[in-house]
Amino acid sequence: MQDDGSRLLDRRQALCALGVLGVGAIAAACSSSTKTTGASNTTSASSASTASSGSASASTGSATATACTLTPEVTEGPYYLDINDVRSDITEDRPGAPLSLTITVLDASQCAPLQNAAVDLWHCDAAGTYSGVQGSTGTTFLRGTQVTDGNGNVTFASIYPGWYQGRAVHIHMKVHVNDSVVHTGQLFFDDSMSASVFAASPYRGTPDTPNNQDMIFSQAGGSTAIVPLTATGNGYTGQIAVGVKHS
Repeated sequence: MQDDGSRLLDRRQALCALGVLGVGAIAAACSSSTKTTGASNTTSASSASTASSGSASASTGSATATACTLTPEVTEGPYYLDINDVRSDITEDRPGAPLSLTITVLDASQCAPLQNAAVDLWHCDAAGTYSGVQGSTGTTFLRGTQVTDGNGNVTFASIYPGWYQGRAVHIHMKVHVNDSVVHTGQLFFDDSMSASVFAASPYRGTPDTPNNQDMIFSQAGGSTAIVPLTATGNGYTGQIAVGVKHS
């Protein structure tokens, strides 16, 4: 098992290697040797939809930050794998309702989009199973990394996550700047939306744990951690902003 320092070094080396192959944003992310500090726990949260309340706001393709707050830190959970797989489509062979998820990373101290941050995303499949663990060793489905563009955005093509006993429907994420983790969080989904999605195969019906009974939901910011979704064809599109402190 690698320690945190080794995993972060591995990530930086992998992203730099891709930069040599022409991925300019990744190369830029590797050009600085400045160390940064992780974000501290806080009860404030960012919201992609309510700028007037002092939260960060985001629009498709760009982020317009009128005010910024730190998004709360929560546990990464037991299933994080540092696989350094830089890709936008993390679906692989997993069936489920298509989900296009855009995350806008904002520098909470400057109220500005944060470019060249590496965002890890991972979640369970429709059956509640994570890749790489729980008997799925060697698989990588529904895991991946993207590097934020000039608007602080990353977009992942995935599926609507399933559920497993004792947890509400959620997605895990980490944000790295250079060789430091600046945010570890979880994103959630509206309970009524999940009930609608899970009424069809391959999902398993209504989760046993709604958001308000989940042990992490309130720590993650409650309703501000819920991803706003729009029905698109046979799937969904969502976008949410995350405020981080990186210096």
